[in-house]
Order: sequence, then structure tokens, then C-alpha cells
Amino acid sequence: MTGHDILLLTIALCSVVLLVLLIVSKLHFHPMVALLVVSVGVGLTAGLDMNKIVKSITDGAGGTLGGVGLQVALGAMIGKLLSVSGASDKIASTILKDSTNKTLPWFMCGVAFIIGIPMFFEVGLIMLLPIVFSVAAKLEKQGNIKGSAYIYIGVPVIAALATMHGMVPPHPGPLTSIAGLKANLGITLIYGIICAIPAAIIAGPVYGKFIAPRMTVRPDKQLLELYAASSITSEGKTEALDDDSKYMAATVEDSVSAATAFIVALLPMLMMLADAFAKTFFKQAVLLNKITGFIGNPVIALLIGLLVGMIFLGYARGVDTKKLHDELGASLKPIAGILLIIGGGGAFAKVLTDSNVGIAINHLSSGIHVSPILLGWLIAALLSISTGSATVGIVGATGLLAPLTVFNPGISKELLVIAIGSGSLFFNYANHAGFWLVKESFSMSMGETFKTITMVQSIVGLVGLVMTLLLNFLPHF
Repeated sequence: MTGHDILLLTIALCSVVLLVLLIVSKLHFHPMVALLVVSVGVGLTAGLDMNKIVKSITDGAGGTLGGVGLQVALGAMIGKLLSVSGASDKIASTILKDSTNKTLPWFMCGVAFIIGIPMFFEVGLIMLLPIVFSVAAKLEKQGNIKGSAYIYIGVPVIAALATMHGMVPPHPGPLTSIAGLKANLGITLIYGIICAIPAAIIAGPVYGKFIAPRMTVRPDKQLLELYAASSITSEGKTEALDDDSKYMAATVEDSVSAATAFIVALLPMLMMLADAFAKTFFKQAVLLNKITGFIGNPVIALLIGLLVGMIFLGYARGVDTKKLHDELGASLKPIAGILLIIGGGGAFAKVLTDSNVGIAINHLSSGIHVSPILLGWLIAALLSISTGSATVGIVGATGLLAPLTVFNPGISKELLVIAIGSGSLFFNYANHAGFWLVKESFSMSMGETFKTITMVQSIVGLVGLVMTLLLNFLPHF
């Protein structure tokens, strides 16, 4: 390492500290503004020309949003469509219809795992709360569960949703990292699912079975009256919890079939996986690769999935087209802030690259022999813990480590994406929005919330790290 390398590394370190301070101090900068301010600071202190700084910021933000923005928007629309059409309820009832008290946490984890593919953590949790509270209320009434039935059922859902949100595209975090590291989306999807399954199981049903008997959590009465109006019966119908045990319709009159619900939810992921398998196992099939490469492109796959959903969940069922338009439009409002942060992260990453900070980081890593996967996990975890934003953790870690993949082609960019995503989930505490959503939804104390979402996401993060390190020793795709 040279003296200039040390200077650049100092600038990089100071930029991260400044980013954290701007967000968590009394100044309370919006993460997008903080990222832009830090980007300018890095460029100036690294000696970049002012015009170059401006170009780096605009190119970085534009390039990142160009690769991620449409995918996030289309994924949000599909999630909204599944929710308002009753397709999510159909998926849940289909999976839960043959469950028992012992298997319910596993089935609920499976429900959240599938529904969590296109949905953000917060959206998925809000959507599944009626099912969680209804099923838990029924178990509580039966008296067969020691401790809190709501933790017994809720923890597997929280674990699965968090795992999918941090590790598996088309969620914003993994997509941002894929774009920044220029990783293969299909292979990342395969690795993400491989890592997500044990993470969701250990942090969900396994940890839930351990912690539920030790807790007495019961949501507020008003929340139960709002959400637990019904529960899923063994036949997959929706059974009222009142004394009359009346059956209630879970969806509109023209109910969505289970096959349609699963097709719409899984179609984009299946097309992306088809592209990955074709490129891996049928490299000589030119026409096949051309077709799967087109439909497996994330934007095209999500667009096809959305169109299929609009047809079979909307138009074919006679849904009012104005209502459908309004619902899809409403799905874009919650993601506006996320997209702006992602754009700011792209600007930060581009300025770091153009300032040659990446070269200095590469020299450092080659000298101390730190695994890029471990380094990416640590940086994402520290940024996420300190700023309260998993997105900031992901974009920051991606920007710092992207140059390493250029100078070290042997690094698995796809596993690095998963490691960064799992690191961003570690130790979700009071400065994270998801912490408060879980706390208030289940009417828990701070300590109880720590035992649930904080511990659940920490387990997910650690299992994700272990899985990526293990997969790194195996031959890569």
C-alpha cells in the first residue's frame, strides 16, 4: 500500500462515519440527502474535478435507478395486486388447510416465504396479520399452546418475510447490490433461495418454538377485533371466531383459484430461474438462451407477471378497471423514498469508484486477506445498525466493495450480494421502522420486541453469513 492508498482509505472511512452522523444525529438528514452530501465530500477531498463530481453523481444515481427502479415498481404492483384481489388469502388457505398445531408454524413460514417473494417486509406483515392473529386466536382458544400463541405463529412469518426481503430478488436491497456488483440475477436468485431456506427455518419455526413458551404476548383487544375476525379451518375455509362459527367469504364473490394465485405470485421468479438454468446447463442452445434471456430479464419477467396478474386477477373477474388503476398507482407511493435512497447510494458508489477508493480497498484486502464476503457482511451490518436503514447498509457496502470484484474476478459476486443483504438484516433494533411495526402490531414491550424481531433478524443474518461462506467453498456456477 502507498501513502495515497492510506489517504483514500481514510477518506472512505470518514465518509462512512459522516454518513452515519448526518442520519442519526440531531440533524436527522434524509438518507438520500446524506448520501449526496457525502458523495460530494468524497469527491472534493479525493481531488476530483468539480465537473467530474457532478457527472459521477448523476451517472451513478441514474445508472442505479435505471437498473433497479422499474423492477422495484413492478414488484410493488404485483404485491398490491395479490393483496387486494384475495390471491394472497387463497395462497395462505391452500397451504394451511392440512396443518395441525405442530405443523402450523412451518406452514405459516411457507405462506410468508411465498408471499414475501414480491412484497416488502412491512407490506407482507400488514397483509398477513389477519391470518396470524386469526390462527393464533384459535390456538389460544383451544389452550394447546404453552406461552404465547401469537409468538408461536408470528415469529415464523417475521423470519420468512425478513429473509426474503434481505436475500432474494426482486426486493430492492438485493437488486441494488446486483446492479452495483454486476452480478448475475438468476444465479443470485438460486443462491438466495438456498441460503434463505435454512435461515427462515432456524429463525422461524425453530426459534419460535423455543421462545413462545417463555412469552405471554397478546395483542391489544382492538387489534384482535380488527384483524382476528376469522381463522383458517382445516378445510381451508375462513371460519368466524364468534359463537355461531359462521363461514365468511375471504375474497370477492368471484373467488380467485389457488392455481391462479400461485401462478401470479411465482411466475416472475420461475422465468428468472429458467434463464439461470438455461445459461448454466444448456449453454449451446442458442435459441433457448435467447428466449429465456429475454423473458428472464427481471424487468420483462416482472412485467409479464404483472400483466398476467392484471388479466386473471382483474379483468377476467370483472374488477372495475378504474379501481384496478387506482390500486396499482397507490402501490408506488410507499416505494418513492426507497428509490431515492437507492439513487443516492448509486451516486456514492460511483464517486468512490471514480476517486480510486476501490483500488485502495483492493490493496488493503489483498494485504490482510479478509474474505470479501465477511467484509461485505460486516460493512452492511454496521451501516444498517448505525443508520437504522437496511437499504443504506446495502448501498454503502455495495459501493465500497464493487471495485474488489473488478480487480478480483475470482470473487463470487452473487454470494457477495447475499452476504451484504444478510448483513443488512443483523440486529434490527429501535432505529429501524420494522422494529416499531412489529412492536405496535403485537402490543409488545421493548424487551419482548427485542426477543422477537431483533433476535429473529440477527439469526437470519448470521445463518445467511454462514451459508454464503459455506457455498463459497463449493464450485460456483
